[in-house]
Amino acid sequence: MRRTCSLLILDFNECLDNSAICGPNATCNNAVPYYTCNCKNGFSSSDSKKEFKKGVNVPCLDICEINKTICGNGTCHNGADGHRCACHSGFSNYGNDQSRCTELNCGIIKDMSSLNETFAPAYKLMVQLTNQCKEIAESENSTKVDGRDMLKRLLSVIDQLLSGKPFRDNRKVSTFLDTVEGMLRLTGPFNTPPGLNEPSEHTELQLHLHKGSALPQGNVTLSLRHAMLDIQMETVAGAPSQYPDFAAVSLLSYSNLEKSAEGFFDSLKKQDNETLKINSKIVTVAVSNTDTSFLKEPVLITFNHLQQLNQTSHCVFWDSSLNGGAWSSRGCTVKETNEKKTVCSCNHLSSFAVLMALYDVEDRFELQLITWVGLSLSLVCLFICILTFGLIRSIQSQRTKIHLHLCISLFLAYFIFLIGISRTENKVGCAVVAGLLHFFFLASFCWMCLEGIQLFRMVVLVFNSSFRRLYLMAAGYGVPAVIVSISALANAKGYGTERYCWLSLDSIWSFFGPACVIIFVNIIFFLITVWKLAQKFSSLNPDLDNLQKIKTFTITAVAQLCVLGTMWIFGCFQFEETTIAMTYLFTIFASFQGVLLFIMHCLCSKQVRDEYKNILSRCCAPQKKPYSDFGYTHSSKAQGSKSTQDTGNSQL
Repeated sequence: MRRTCSLLILDFNECLDNSAICGPNATCNNAVPYYTCNCKNGFSSSDSKKEFKKGVNVPCLDICEINKTICGNGTCHNGADGHRCACHSGFSNYGNDQSRCTELNCGIIKDMSSLNETFAPAYKLMVQLTNQCKEIAESENSTKVDGRDMLKRLLSVIDQLLSGKPFRDNRKVSTFLDTVEGMLRLTGPFNTPPGLNEPSEHTELQLHLHKGSALPQGNVTLSLRHAMLDIQMETVAGAPSQYPDFAAVSLLSYSNLEKSAEGFFDSLKKQDNETLKINSKIVTVAVSNTDTSFLKEPVLITFNHLQQLNQTSHCVFWDSSLNGGAWSSRGCTVKETNEKKTVCSCNHLSSFAVLMALYDVEDRFELQLITWVGLSLSLVCLFICILTFGLIRSIQSQRTKIHLHLCISLFLAYFIFLIGISRTENKVGCAVVAGLLHFFFLASFCWMCLEGIQLFRMVVLVFNSSFRRLYLMAAGYGVPAVIVSISALANAKGYGTERYCWLSLDSIWSFFGPACVIIFVNIIFFLITVWKLAQKFSSLNPDLDNLQKIKTFTITAVAQLCVLGTMWIFGCFQFEETTIAMTYLFTIFASFQGVLLFIMHCLCSKQVRDEYKNILSRCCAPQKKPYSDFGYTHSSKAQGSKSTQDTGNSQL
């Protein structure tokens, strides 16, 4: 017979038998075989434990009495929901009333009232941010502060500032970046974990936020359209002894700040043939840790390039202590780079960007020889063209007038280039040379455009159509004068570089832009002209003589456009280190332009060749012809000239 034995345990609910068994500030929880005590919110045992068991007999005391520093710079109050920290004036617990109160450092916003006259937008920004900080510091309850609203107000002010003209002053850039970085550090902790993404018109912001008494650990990645940040949360939080119960990191990207911060590269070491240019959006990194001058674990910032070129990249940050502010590479290195992006490793935090190195063409004897020989021949040929179109009356028409001013513009541009392109010792004189070159090269493009318009009017409108002289002068010389004046007023420092008296890289598009527009307009006019010519040739009763002339004019004008335009197309490729072939092509086309124009407009013109023969025959054979022969020849020549001028153009 089997016997079954069991042990019965009788449980007594001590919590019911004695309701005060855990004391007045704790709750009793029945357990098997005994019970446990849990301190109520706002209370803790003397050994800082919230729970204790039977027989310990540890009373639960007011947590504000046990830990006098639990609120830091604030007053601890106990309540039904636990303790609450009321921060003293100038301190805040950043929306968590159970966290310690830390100082609100409104001193990051310096008194910049002296900038009210010289930099009013920056002064306005200072006033708004200062008032915002004071409102928080004087608030009795910081939990009422809306962190997201604060950031929106900050980004709105930044948008207003960046929507205006570029600063063009390193001190203004320093003031702007230092203030924004300080305000991001100040306002970030007032938000709600885990953070937010906040785009605006001219900025993009991502914030990551951790709150709690436990120190955060691990890596965090913040990603924007133009940049990405990898950082350790231990770096964000700072030293454990100074951890304020929160850790915030912000990554802010500016859409067009590079225009204001361009050119301040004096502290960077450069090669002799190297020119630097910002090739990324500028970003600001701000963390709640105030000691970021030297980090044990470097941060990684990935930048997307503005121009996808195989250039040498430099990782830099904005150093406000360098002569009012400048880019510096101290503490930043390139970890990885390709044509699309660059990864920078930096051992401190600030505002960062990536620079690309543009290479000027090295001085070569062959290039110098081609330049001097070509330009000398071009000056001689252009001078002959000027004499031809200006003095030989039999070939003069509105088209030859346009040729005349085109040759004058190129002649003066080449002459100034030869005598002044390298005179960089006098900055004012160098700027004047650069301005004159800018003007005369633009003028040559404008006169070339006028020729295309003239041909268009002859074919599409009426054959004898012509411009008034005033309109020609206004278009040929007035338009370049306006463009150069606006460019000089907008960026006077763009005229003259360290090596040459020509436009700097940040002003070069004040030349290339109008030149590209003129080339595009000419192409449109030429296409329409050719189309209309084809229609006229196919008509029942075409005027073959005049149409043939205009056809020849058009072919010559298109060839001229190719000669002038192709040179500057090759010129666009002069900013890379490996384009020596483009350099030779650019030098050849640029140097021999005058020779090519002389061949096209003079030697290829039968009427001009005939005039040259007459002039040479008179010089080489001074004997007089019989009066009747001379009169016949002169009359015939006059009739030929008259028949030629019936169309308002020279005969080819």
